[in-house]
Amino acid sequence: NEDHAAVVGRKNLFVTTFPGDTTASQVKELREEVTAIVRSAKPGDEVLLVLESGGGTVTGYGLAAAQLKRFKDANLKLTICVEQVAASGGYMMCCIADHIVASPFAVLGSIGVISDQPNVYERLKKEGIEFQTVTAGKYKRTIAPIKKVTTEDLEKSKEDVEAILKLFSGFVASNRPILDIENVATGETWFDQD
Repeated sequence: NEDHAAVVGRKNLFVTTFPGDTTASQVKELREEVTAIVRSAKPGDEVLLVLESGGGTVTGYGLAAAQLKRFKDANLKLTICVEQVAASGGYMMCCIADHIVASPFAVLGSIGVISDQPNVYERLKKEGIEFQTVTAGKYKRTIAPIKKVTTEDLEKSKEDVEAILKLFSGFVASNRPILDIENVATGETWFDQD
């Protein structure tokens, strides 16, 4: 009958959310949702992910982006909807999408890397507190809150951050080849209208 044929030919839209925090702690749930969708989907089905994230750890957001890539590997069209912000790691996730939809004043981008850590070495020294750390490996502990930071430590940390930016920029460039990566991988953010 015609009704049965219409139901059989109907495409599904799977909708899920990712309210990301700085560690992308929601990635476990995302992995489970992706698995369920991939197992249930039929050819022609699509996925809509509502994303909200200011970014965070490169490891957490790299894993979240890898989970979204599973949709692509299963030939499912992915649209990501950004209501307010998809910056840094959140934007990394957006790059996997076939289509990004953002509200007019949503903030996107921030293709950059930051590493910061407070340092209390001088305060501890003033209080007469000495902290000992034993490491193996020249660069095992370059920047730490309790040790005197050397120029070599700062140079090594800068080198590490630059290497991560190179990976991040390469990821964006390979997934969004239309972008002029040299002009957008500056750490800046843009509104949807930009």
